Amino acid sequence: MKQHTAGRGGAVWALVITSVAGFMAALDNLVVTTALPSIRGSLGGDLEELEWTVNAYTLTFAVLLMSGAALGDRFGRRRLFLAGLSVFTAASAAAALAPGIGELIAFRAIQGVGAAVMMPLTLTLLTAAVPPARRGVALGVFGAVTGLAVASGPLIGGSLTEHLSWQWIFWLNVPIGLVLLPLARLRLDESCAPKARLDIPGTLLVSAGLFGIVYALVSATGDGWTSPTVLTGLLVGGALLGGFVHHGFHAQDPMLPMRLFRDRAFFGINVASLLMFLGMFGSIFLLSQFLQTALGYSPTEAGLRMLPWTGMPILVAPVAGYLSDRFGGRPVVVTGLALQAVGLALFARVLEPDVGYAAQLPGLIVGGIGMALYFAPAASLVMSSVRPGEQGIASGANNALREVGGALGVAVLASIFSARGGYGSPQAFADGTVPAVWTGAGVVALAALVALLIPGRPAQRDPEAEPEAAEDRSALTV
Repeated sequence: MKQHTAGRGGAVWALVITSVAGFMAALDNLVVTTALPSIRGSLGGDLEELEWTVNAYTLTFAVLLMSGAALGDRFGRRRLFLAGLSVFTAASAAAALAPGIGELIAFRAIQGVGAAVMMPLTLTLLTAAVPPARRGVALGVFGAVTGLAVASGPLIGGSLTEHLSWQWIFWLNVPIGLVLLPLARLRLDESCAPKARLDIPGTLLVSAGLFGIVYALVSATGDGWTSPTVLTGLLVGGALLGGFVHHGFHAQDPMLPMRLFRDRAFFGINVASLLMFLGMFGSIFLLSQFLQTALGYSPTEAGLRMLPWTGMPILVAPVAGYLSDRFGGRPVVVTGLALQAVGLALFARVLEPDVGYAAQLPGLIVGGIGMALYFAPAASLVMSSVRPGEQGIASGANNALREVGGALGVAVLASIFSARGGYGSPQAFADGTVPAVWTGAGVVALAALVALLIPGRPAQRDPEAEPEAAEDRSALTV
């Protein structure tokens, strides 16, 4: 069952509502990073707990993303969008009022649950409201807005923390959510896929498996790699993820059909995305703190100084899109990942407690250009690697892997930081950050090598081949 919002005005309202909701969900991935020193000063907490203020959101977001889309298909996309937005807004208020670091982590996890239900339904609702002739422009605007959220996260978080308080990075979501809720109820049409079913075994396997592994990685910072907690988490989590892979090969209608990974393009871009986000998120987690803890910048100054890296996609993405259309997605993605790796390496070479900003700029600019070249064609490569009826689940899988990569990046690079340095002095912070960022550079370089598996120009799919199947799938966020 599907209804269409009437007229150009309905399409515009749908674009505004879904873009703002997508902006909030994407913003909360990185908005906390520049506020971490202030949160630590206000609520206390060690490195492990600070990691969880980031990972609690990205982990619940990642593991429930595809489930959120399936719930919307089954019970109504607008209805579940409103439910997810309500949970996200309420959890944001609760996070702002958190009396301690443990409560903040818990409310961040609930935020991630709300975002996981809300975010994958934004493009489904937008696609239903916009006529096919204008759909490309609408999706382009949506992508630019969510990209801006990722880019501006450290700056917004830093500015709010410095000029108001760290609590305002969460209070910001509340009035926006309260405005969006009645607008979405009045302006968005309901749609669903009555035959959709929930893959409960797959959801339980992937959720528990990822939680076990990430919990073990974060716990390794304080407990050591050979502790029973860490070893148990890694072994049990790995076994559960192995069960998820087996389920994906043999179940009748799994959450993520593993046969998709037999396609070189789908395998290459998804593994490259996981590795890229692992290296990038982990590095941003530490570098945003390095600029404040080791170099003494204020939160706003730290956010502004990271803009050549995090904000470059806004300037370069149009050029990257043109290059992708002209030469194909693979060379642009590979070049972007290689430049991102070089940028991180350049940054790692100069990290010292007294390093000047001029010495940091080459790494920031090169890394930013690389990140921009990756983002523009990556979604297109994902979508072109599957049949139209599988584009929803393919996009959801790519987003889930990216979020998991970010969670793993924070856990792994923070473990390296803890083993080699600490918060005791600017020099100790630099000593820990340098090997961690070198590791991030190596992981992103590996992503560039994996991306070489992508065929030069993926075969063009016939957009009319499976119109009904395509309609019943969720168009998950790109």
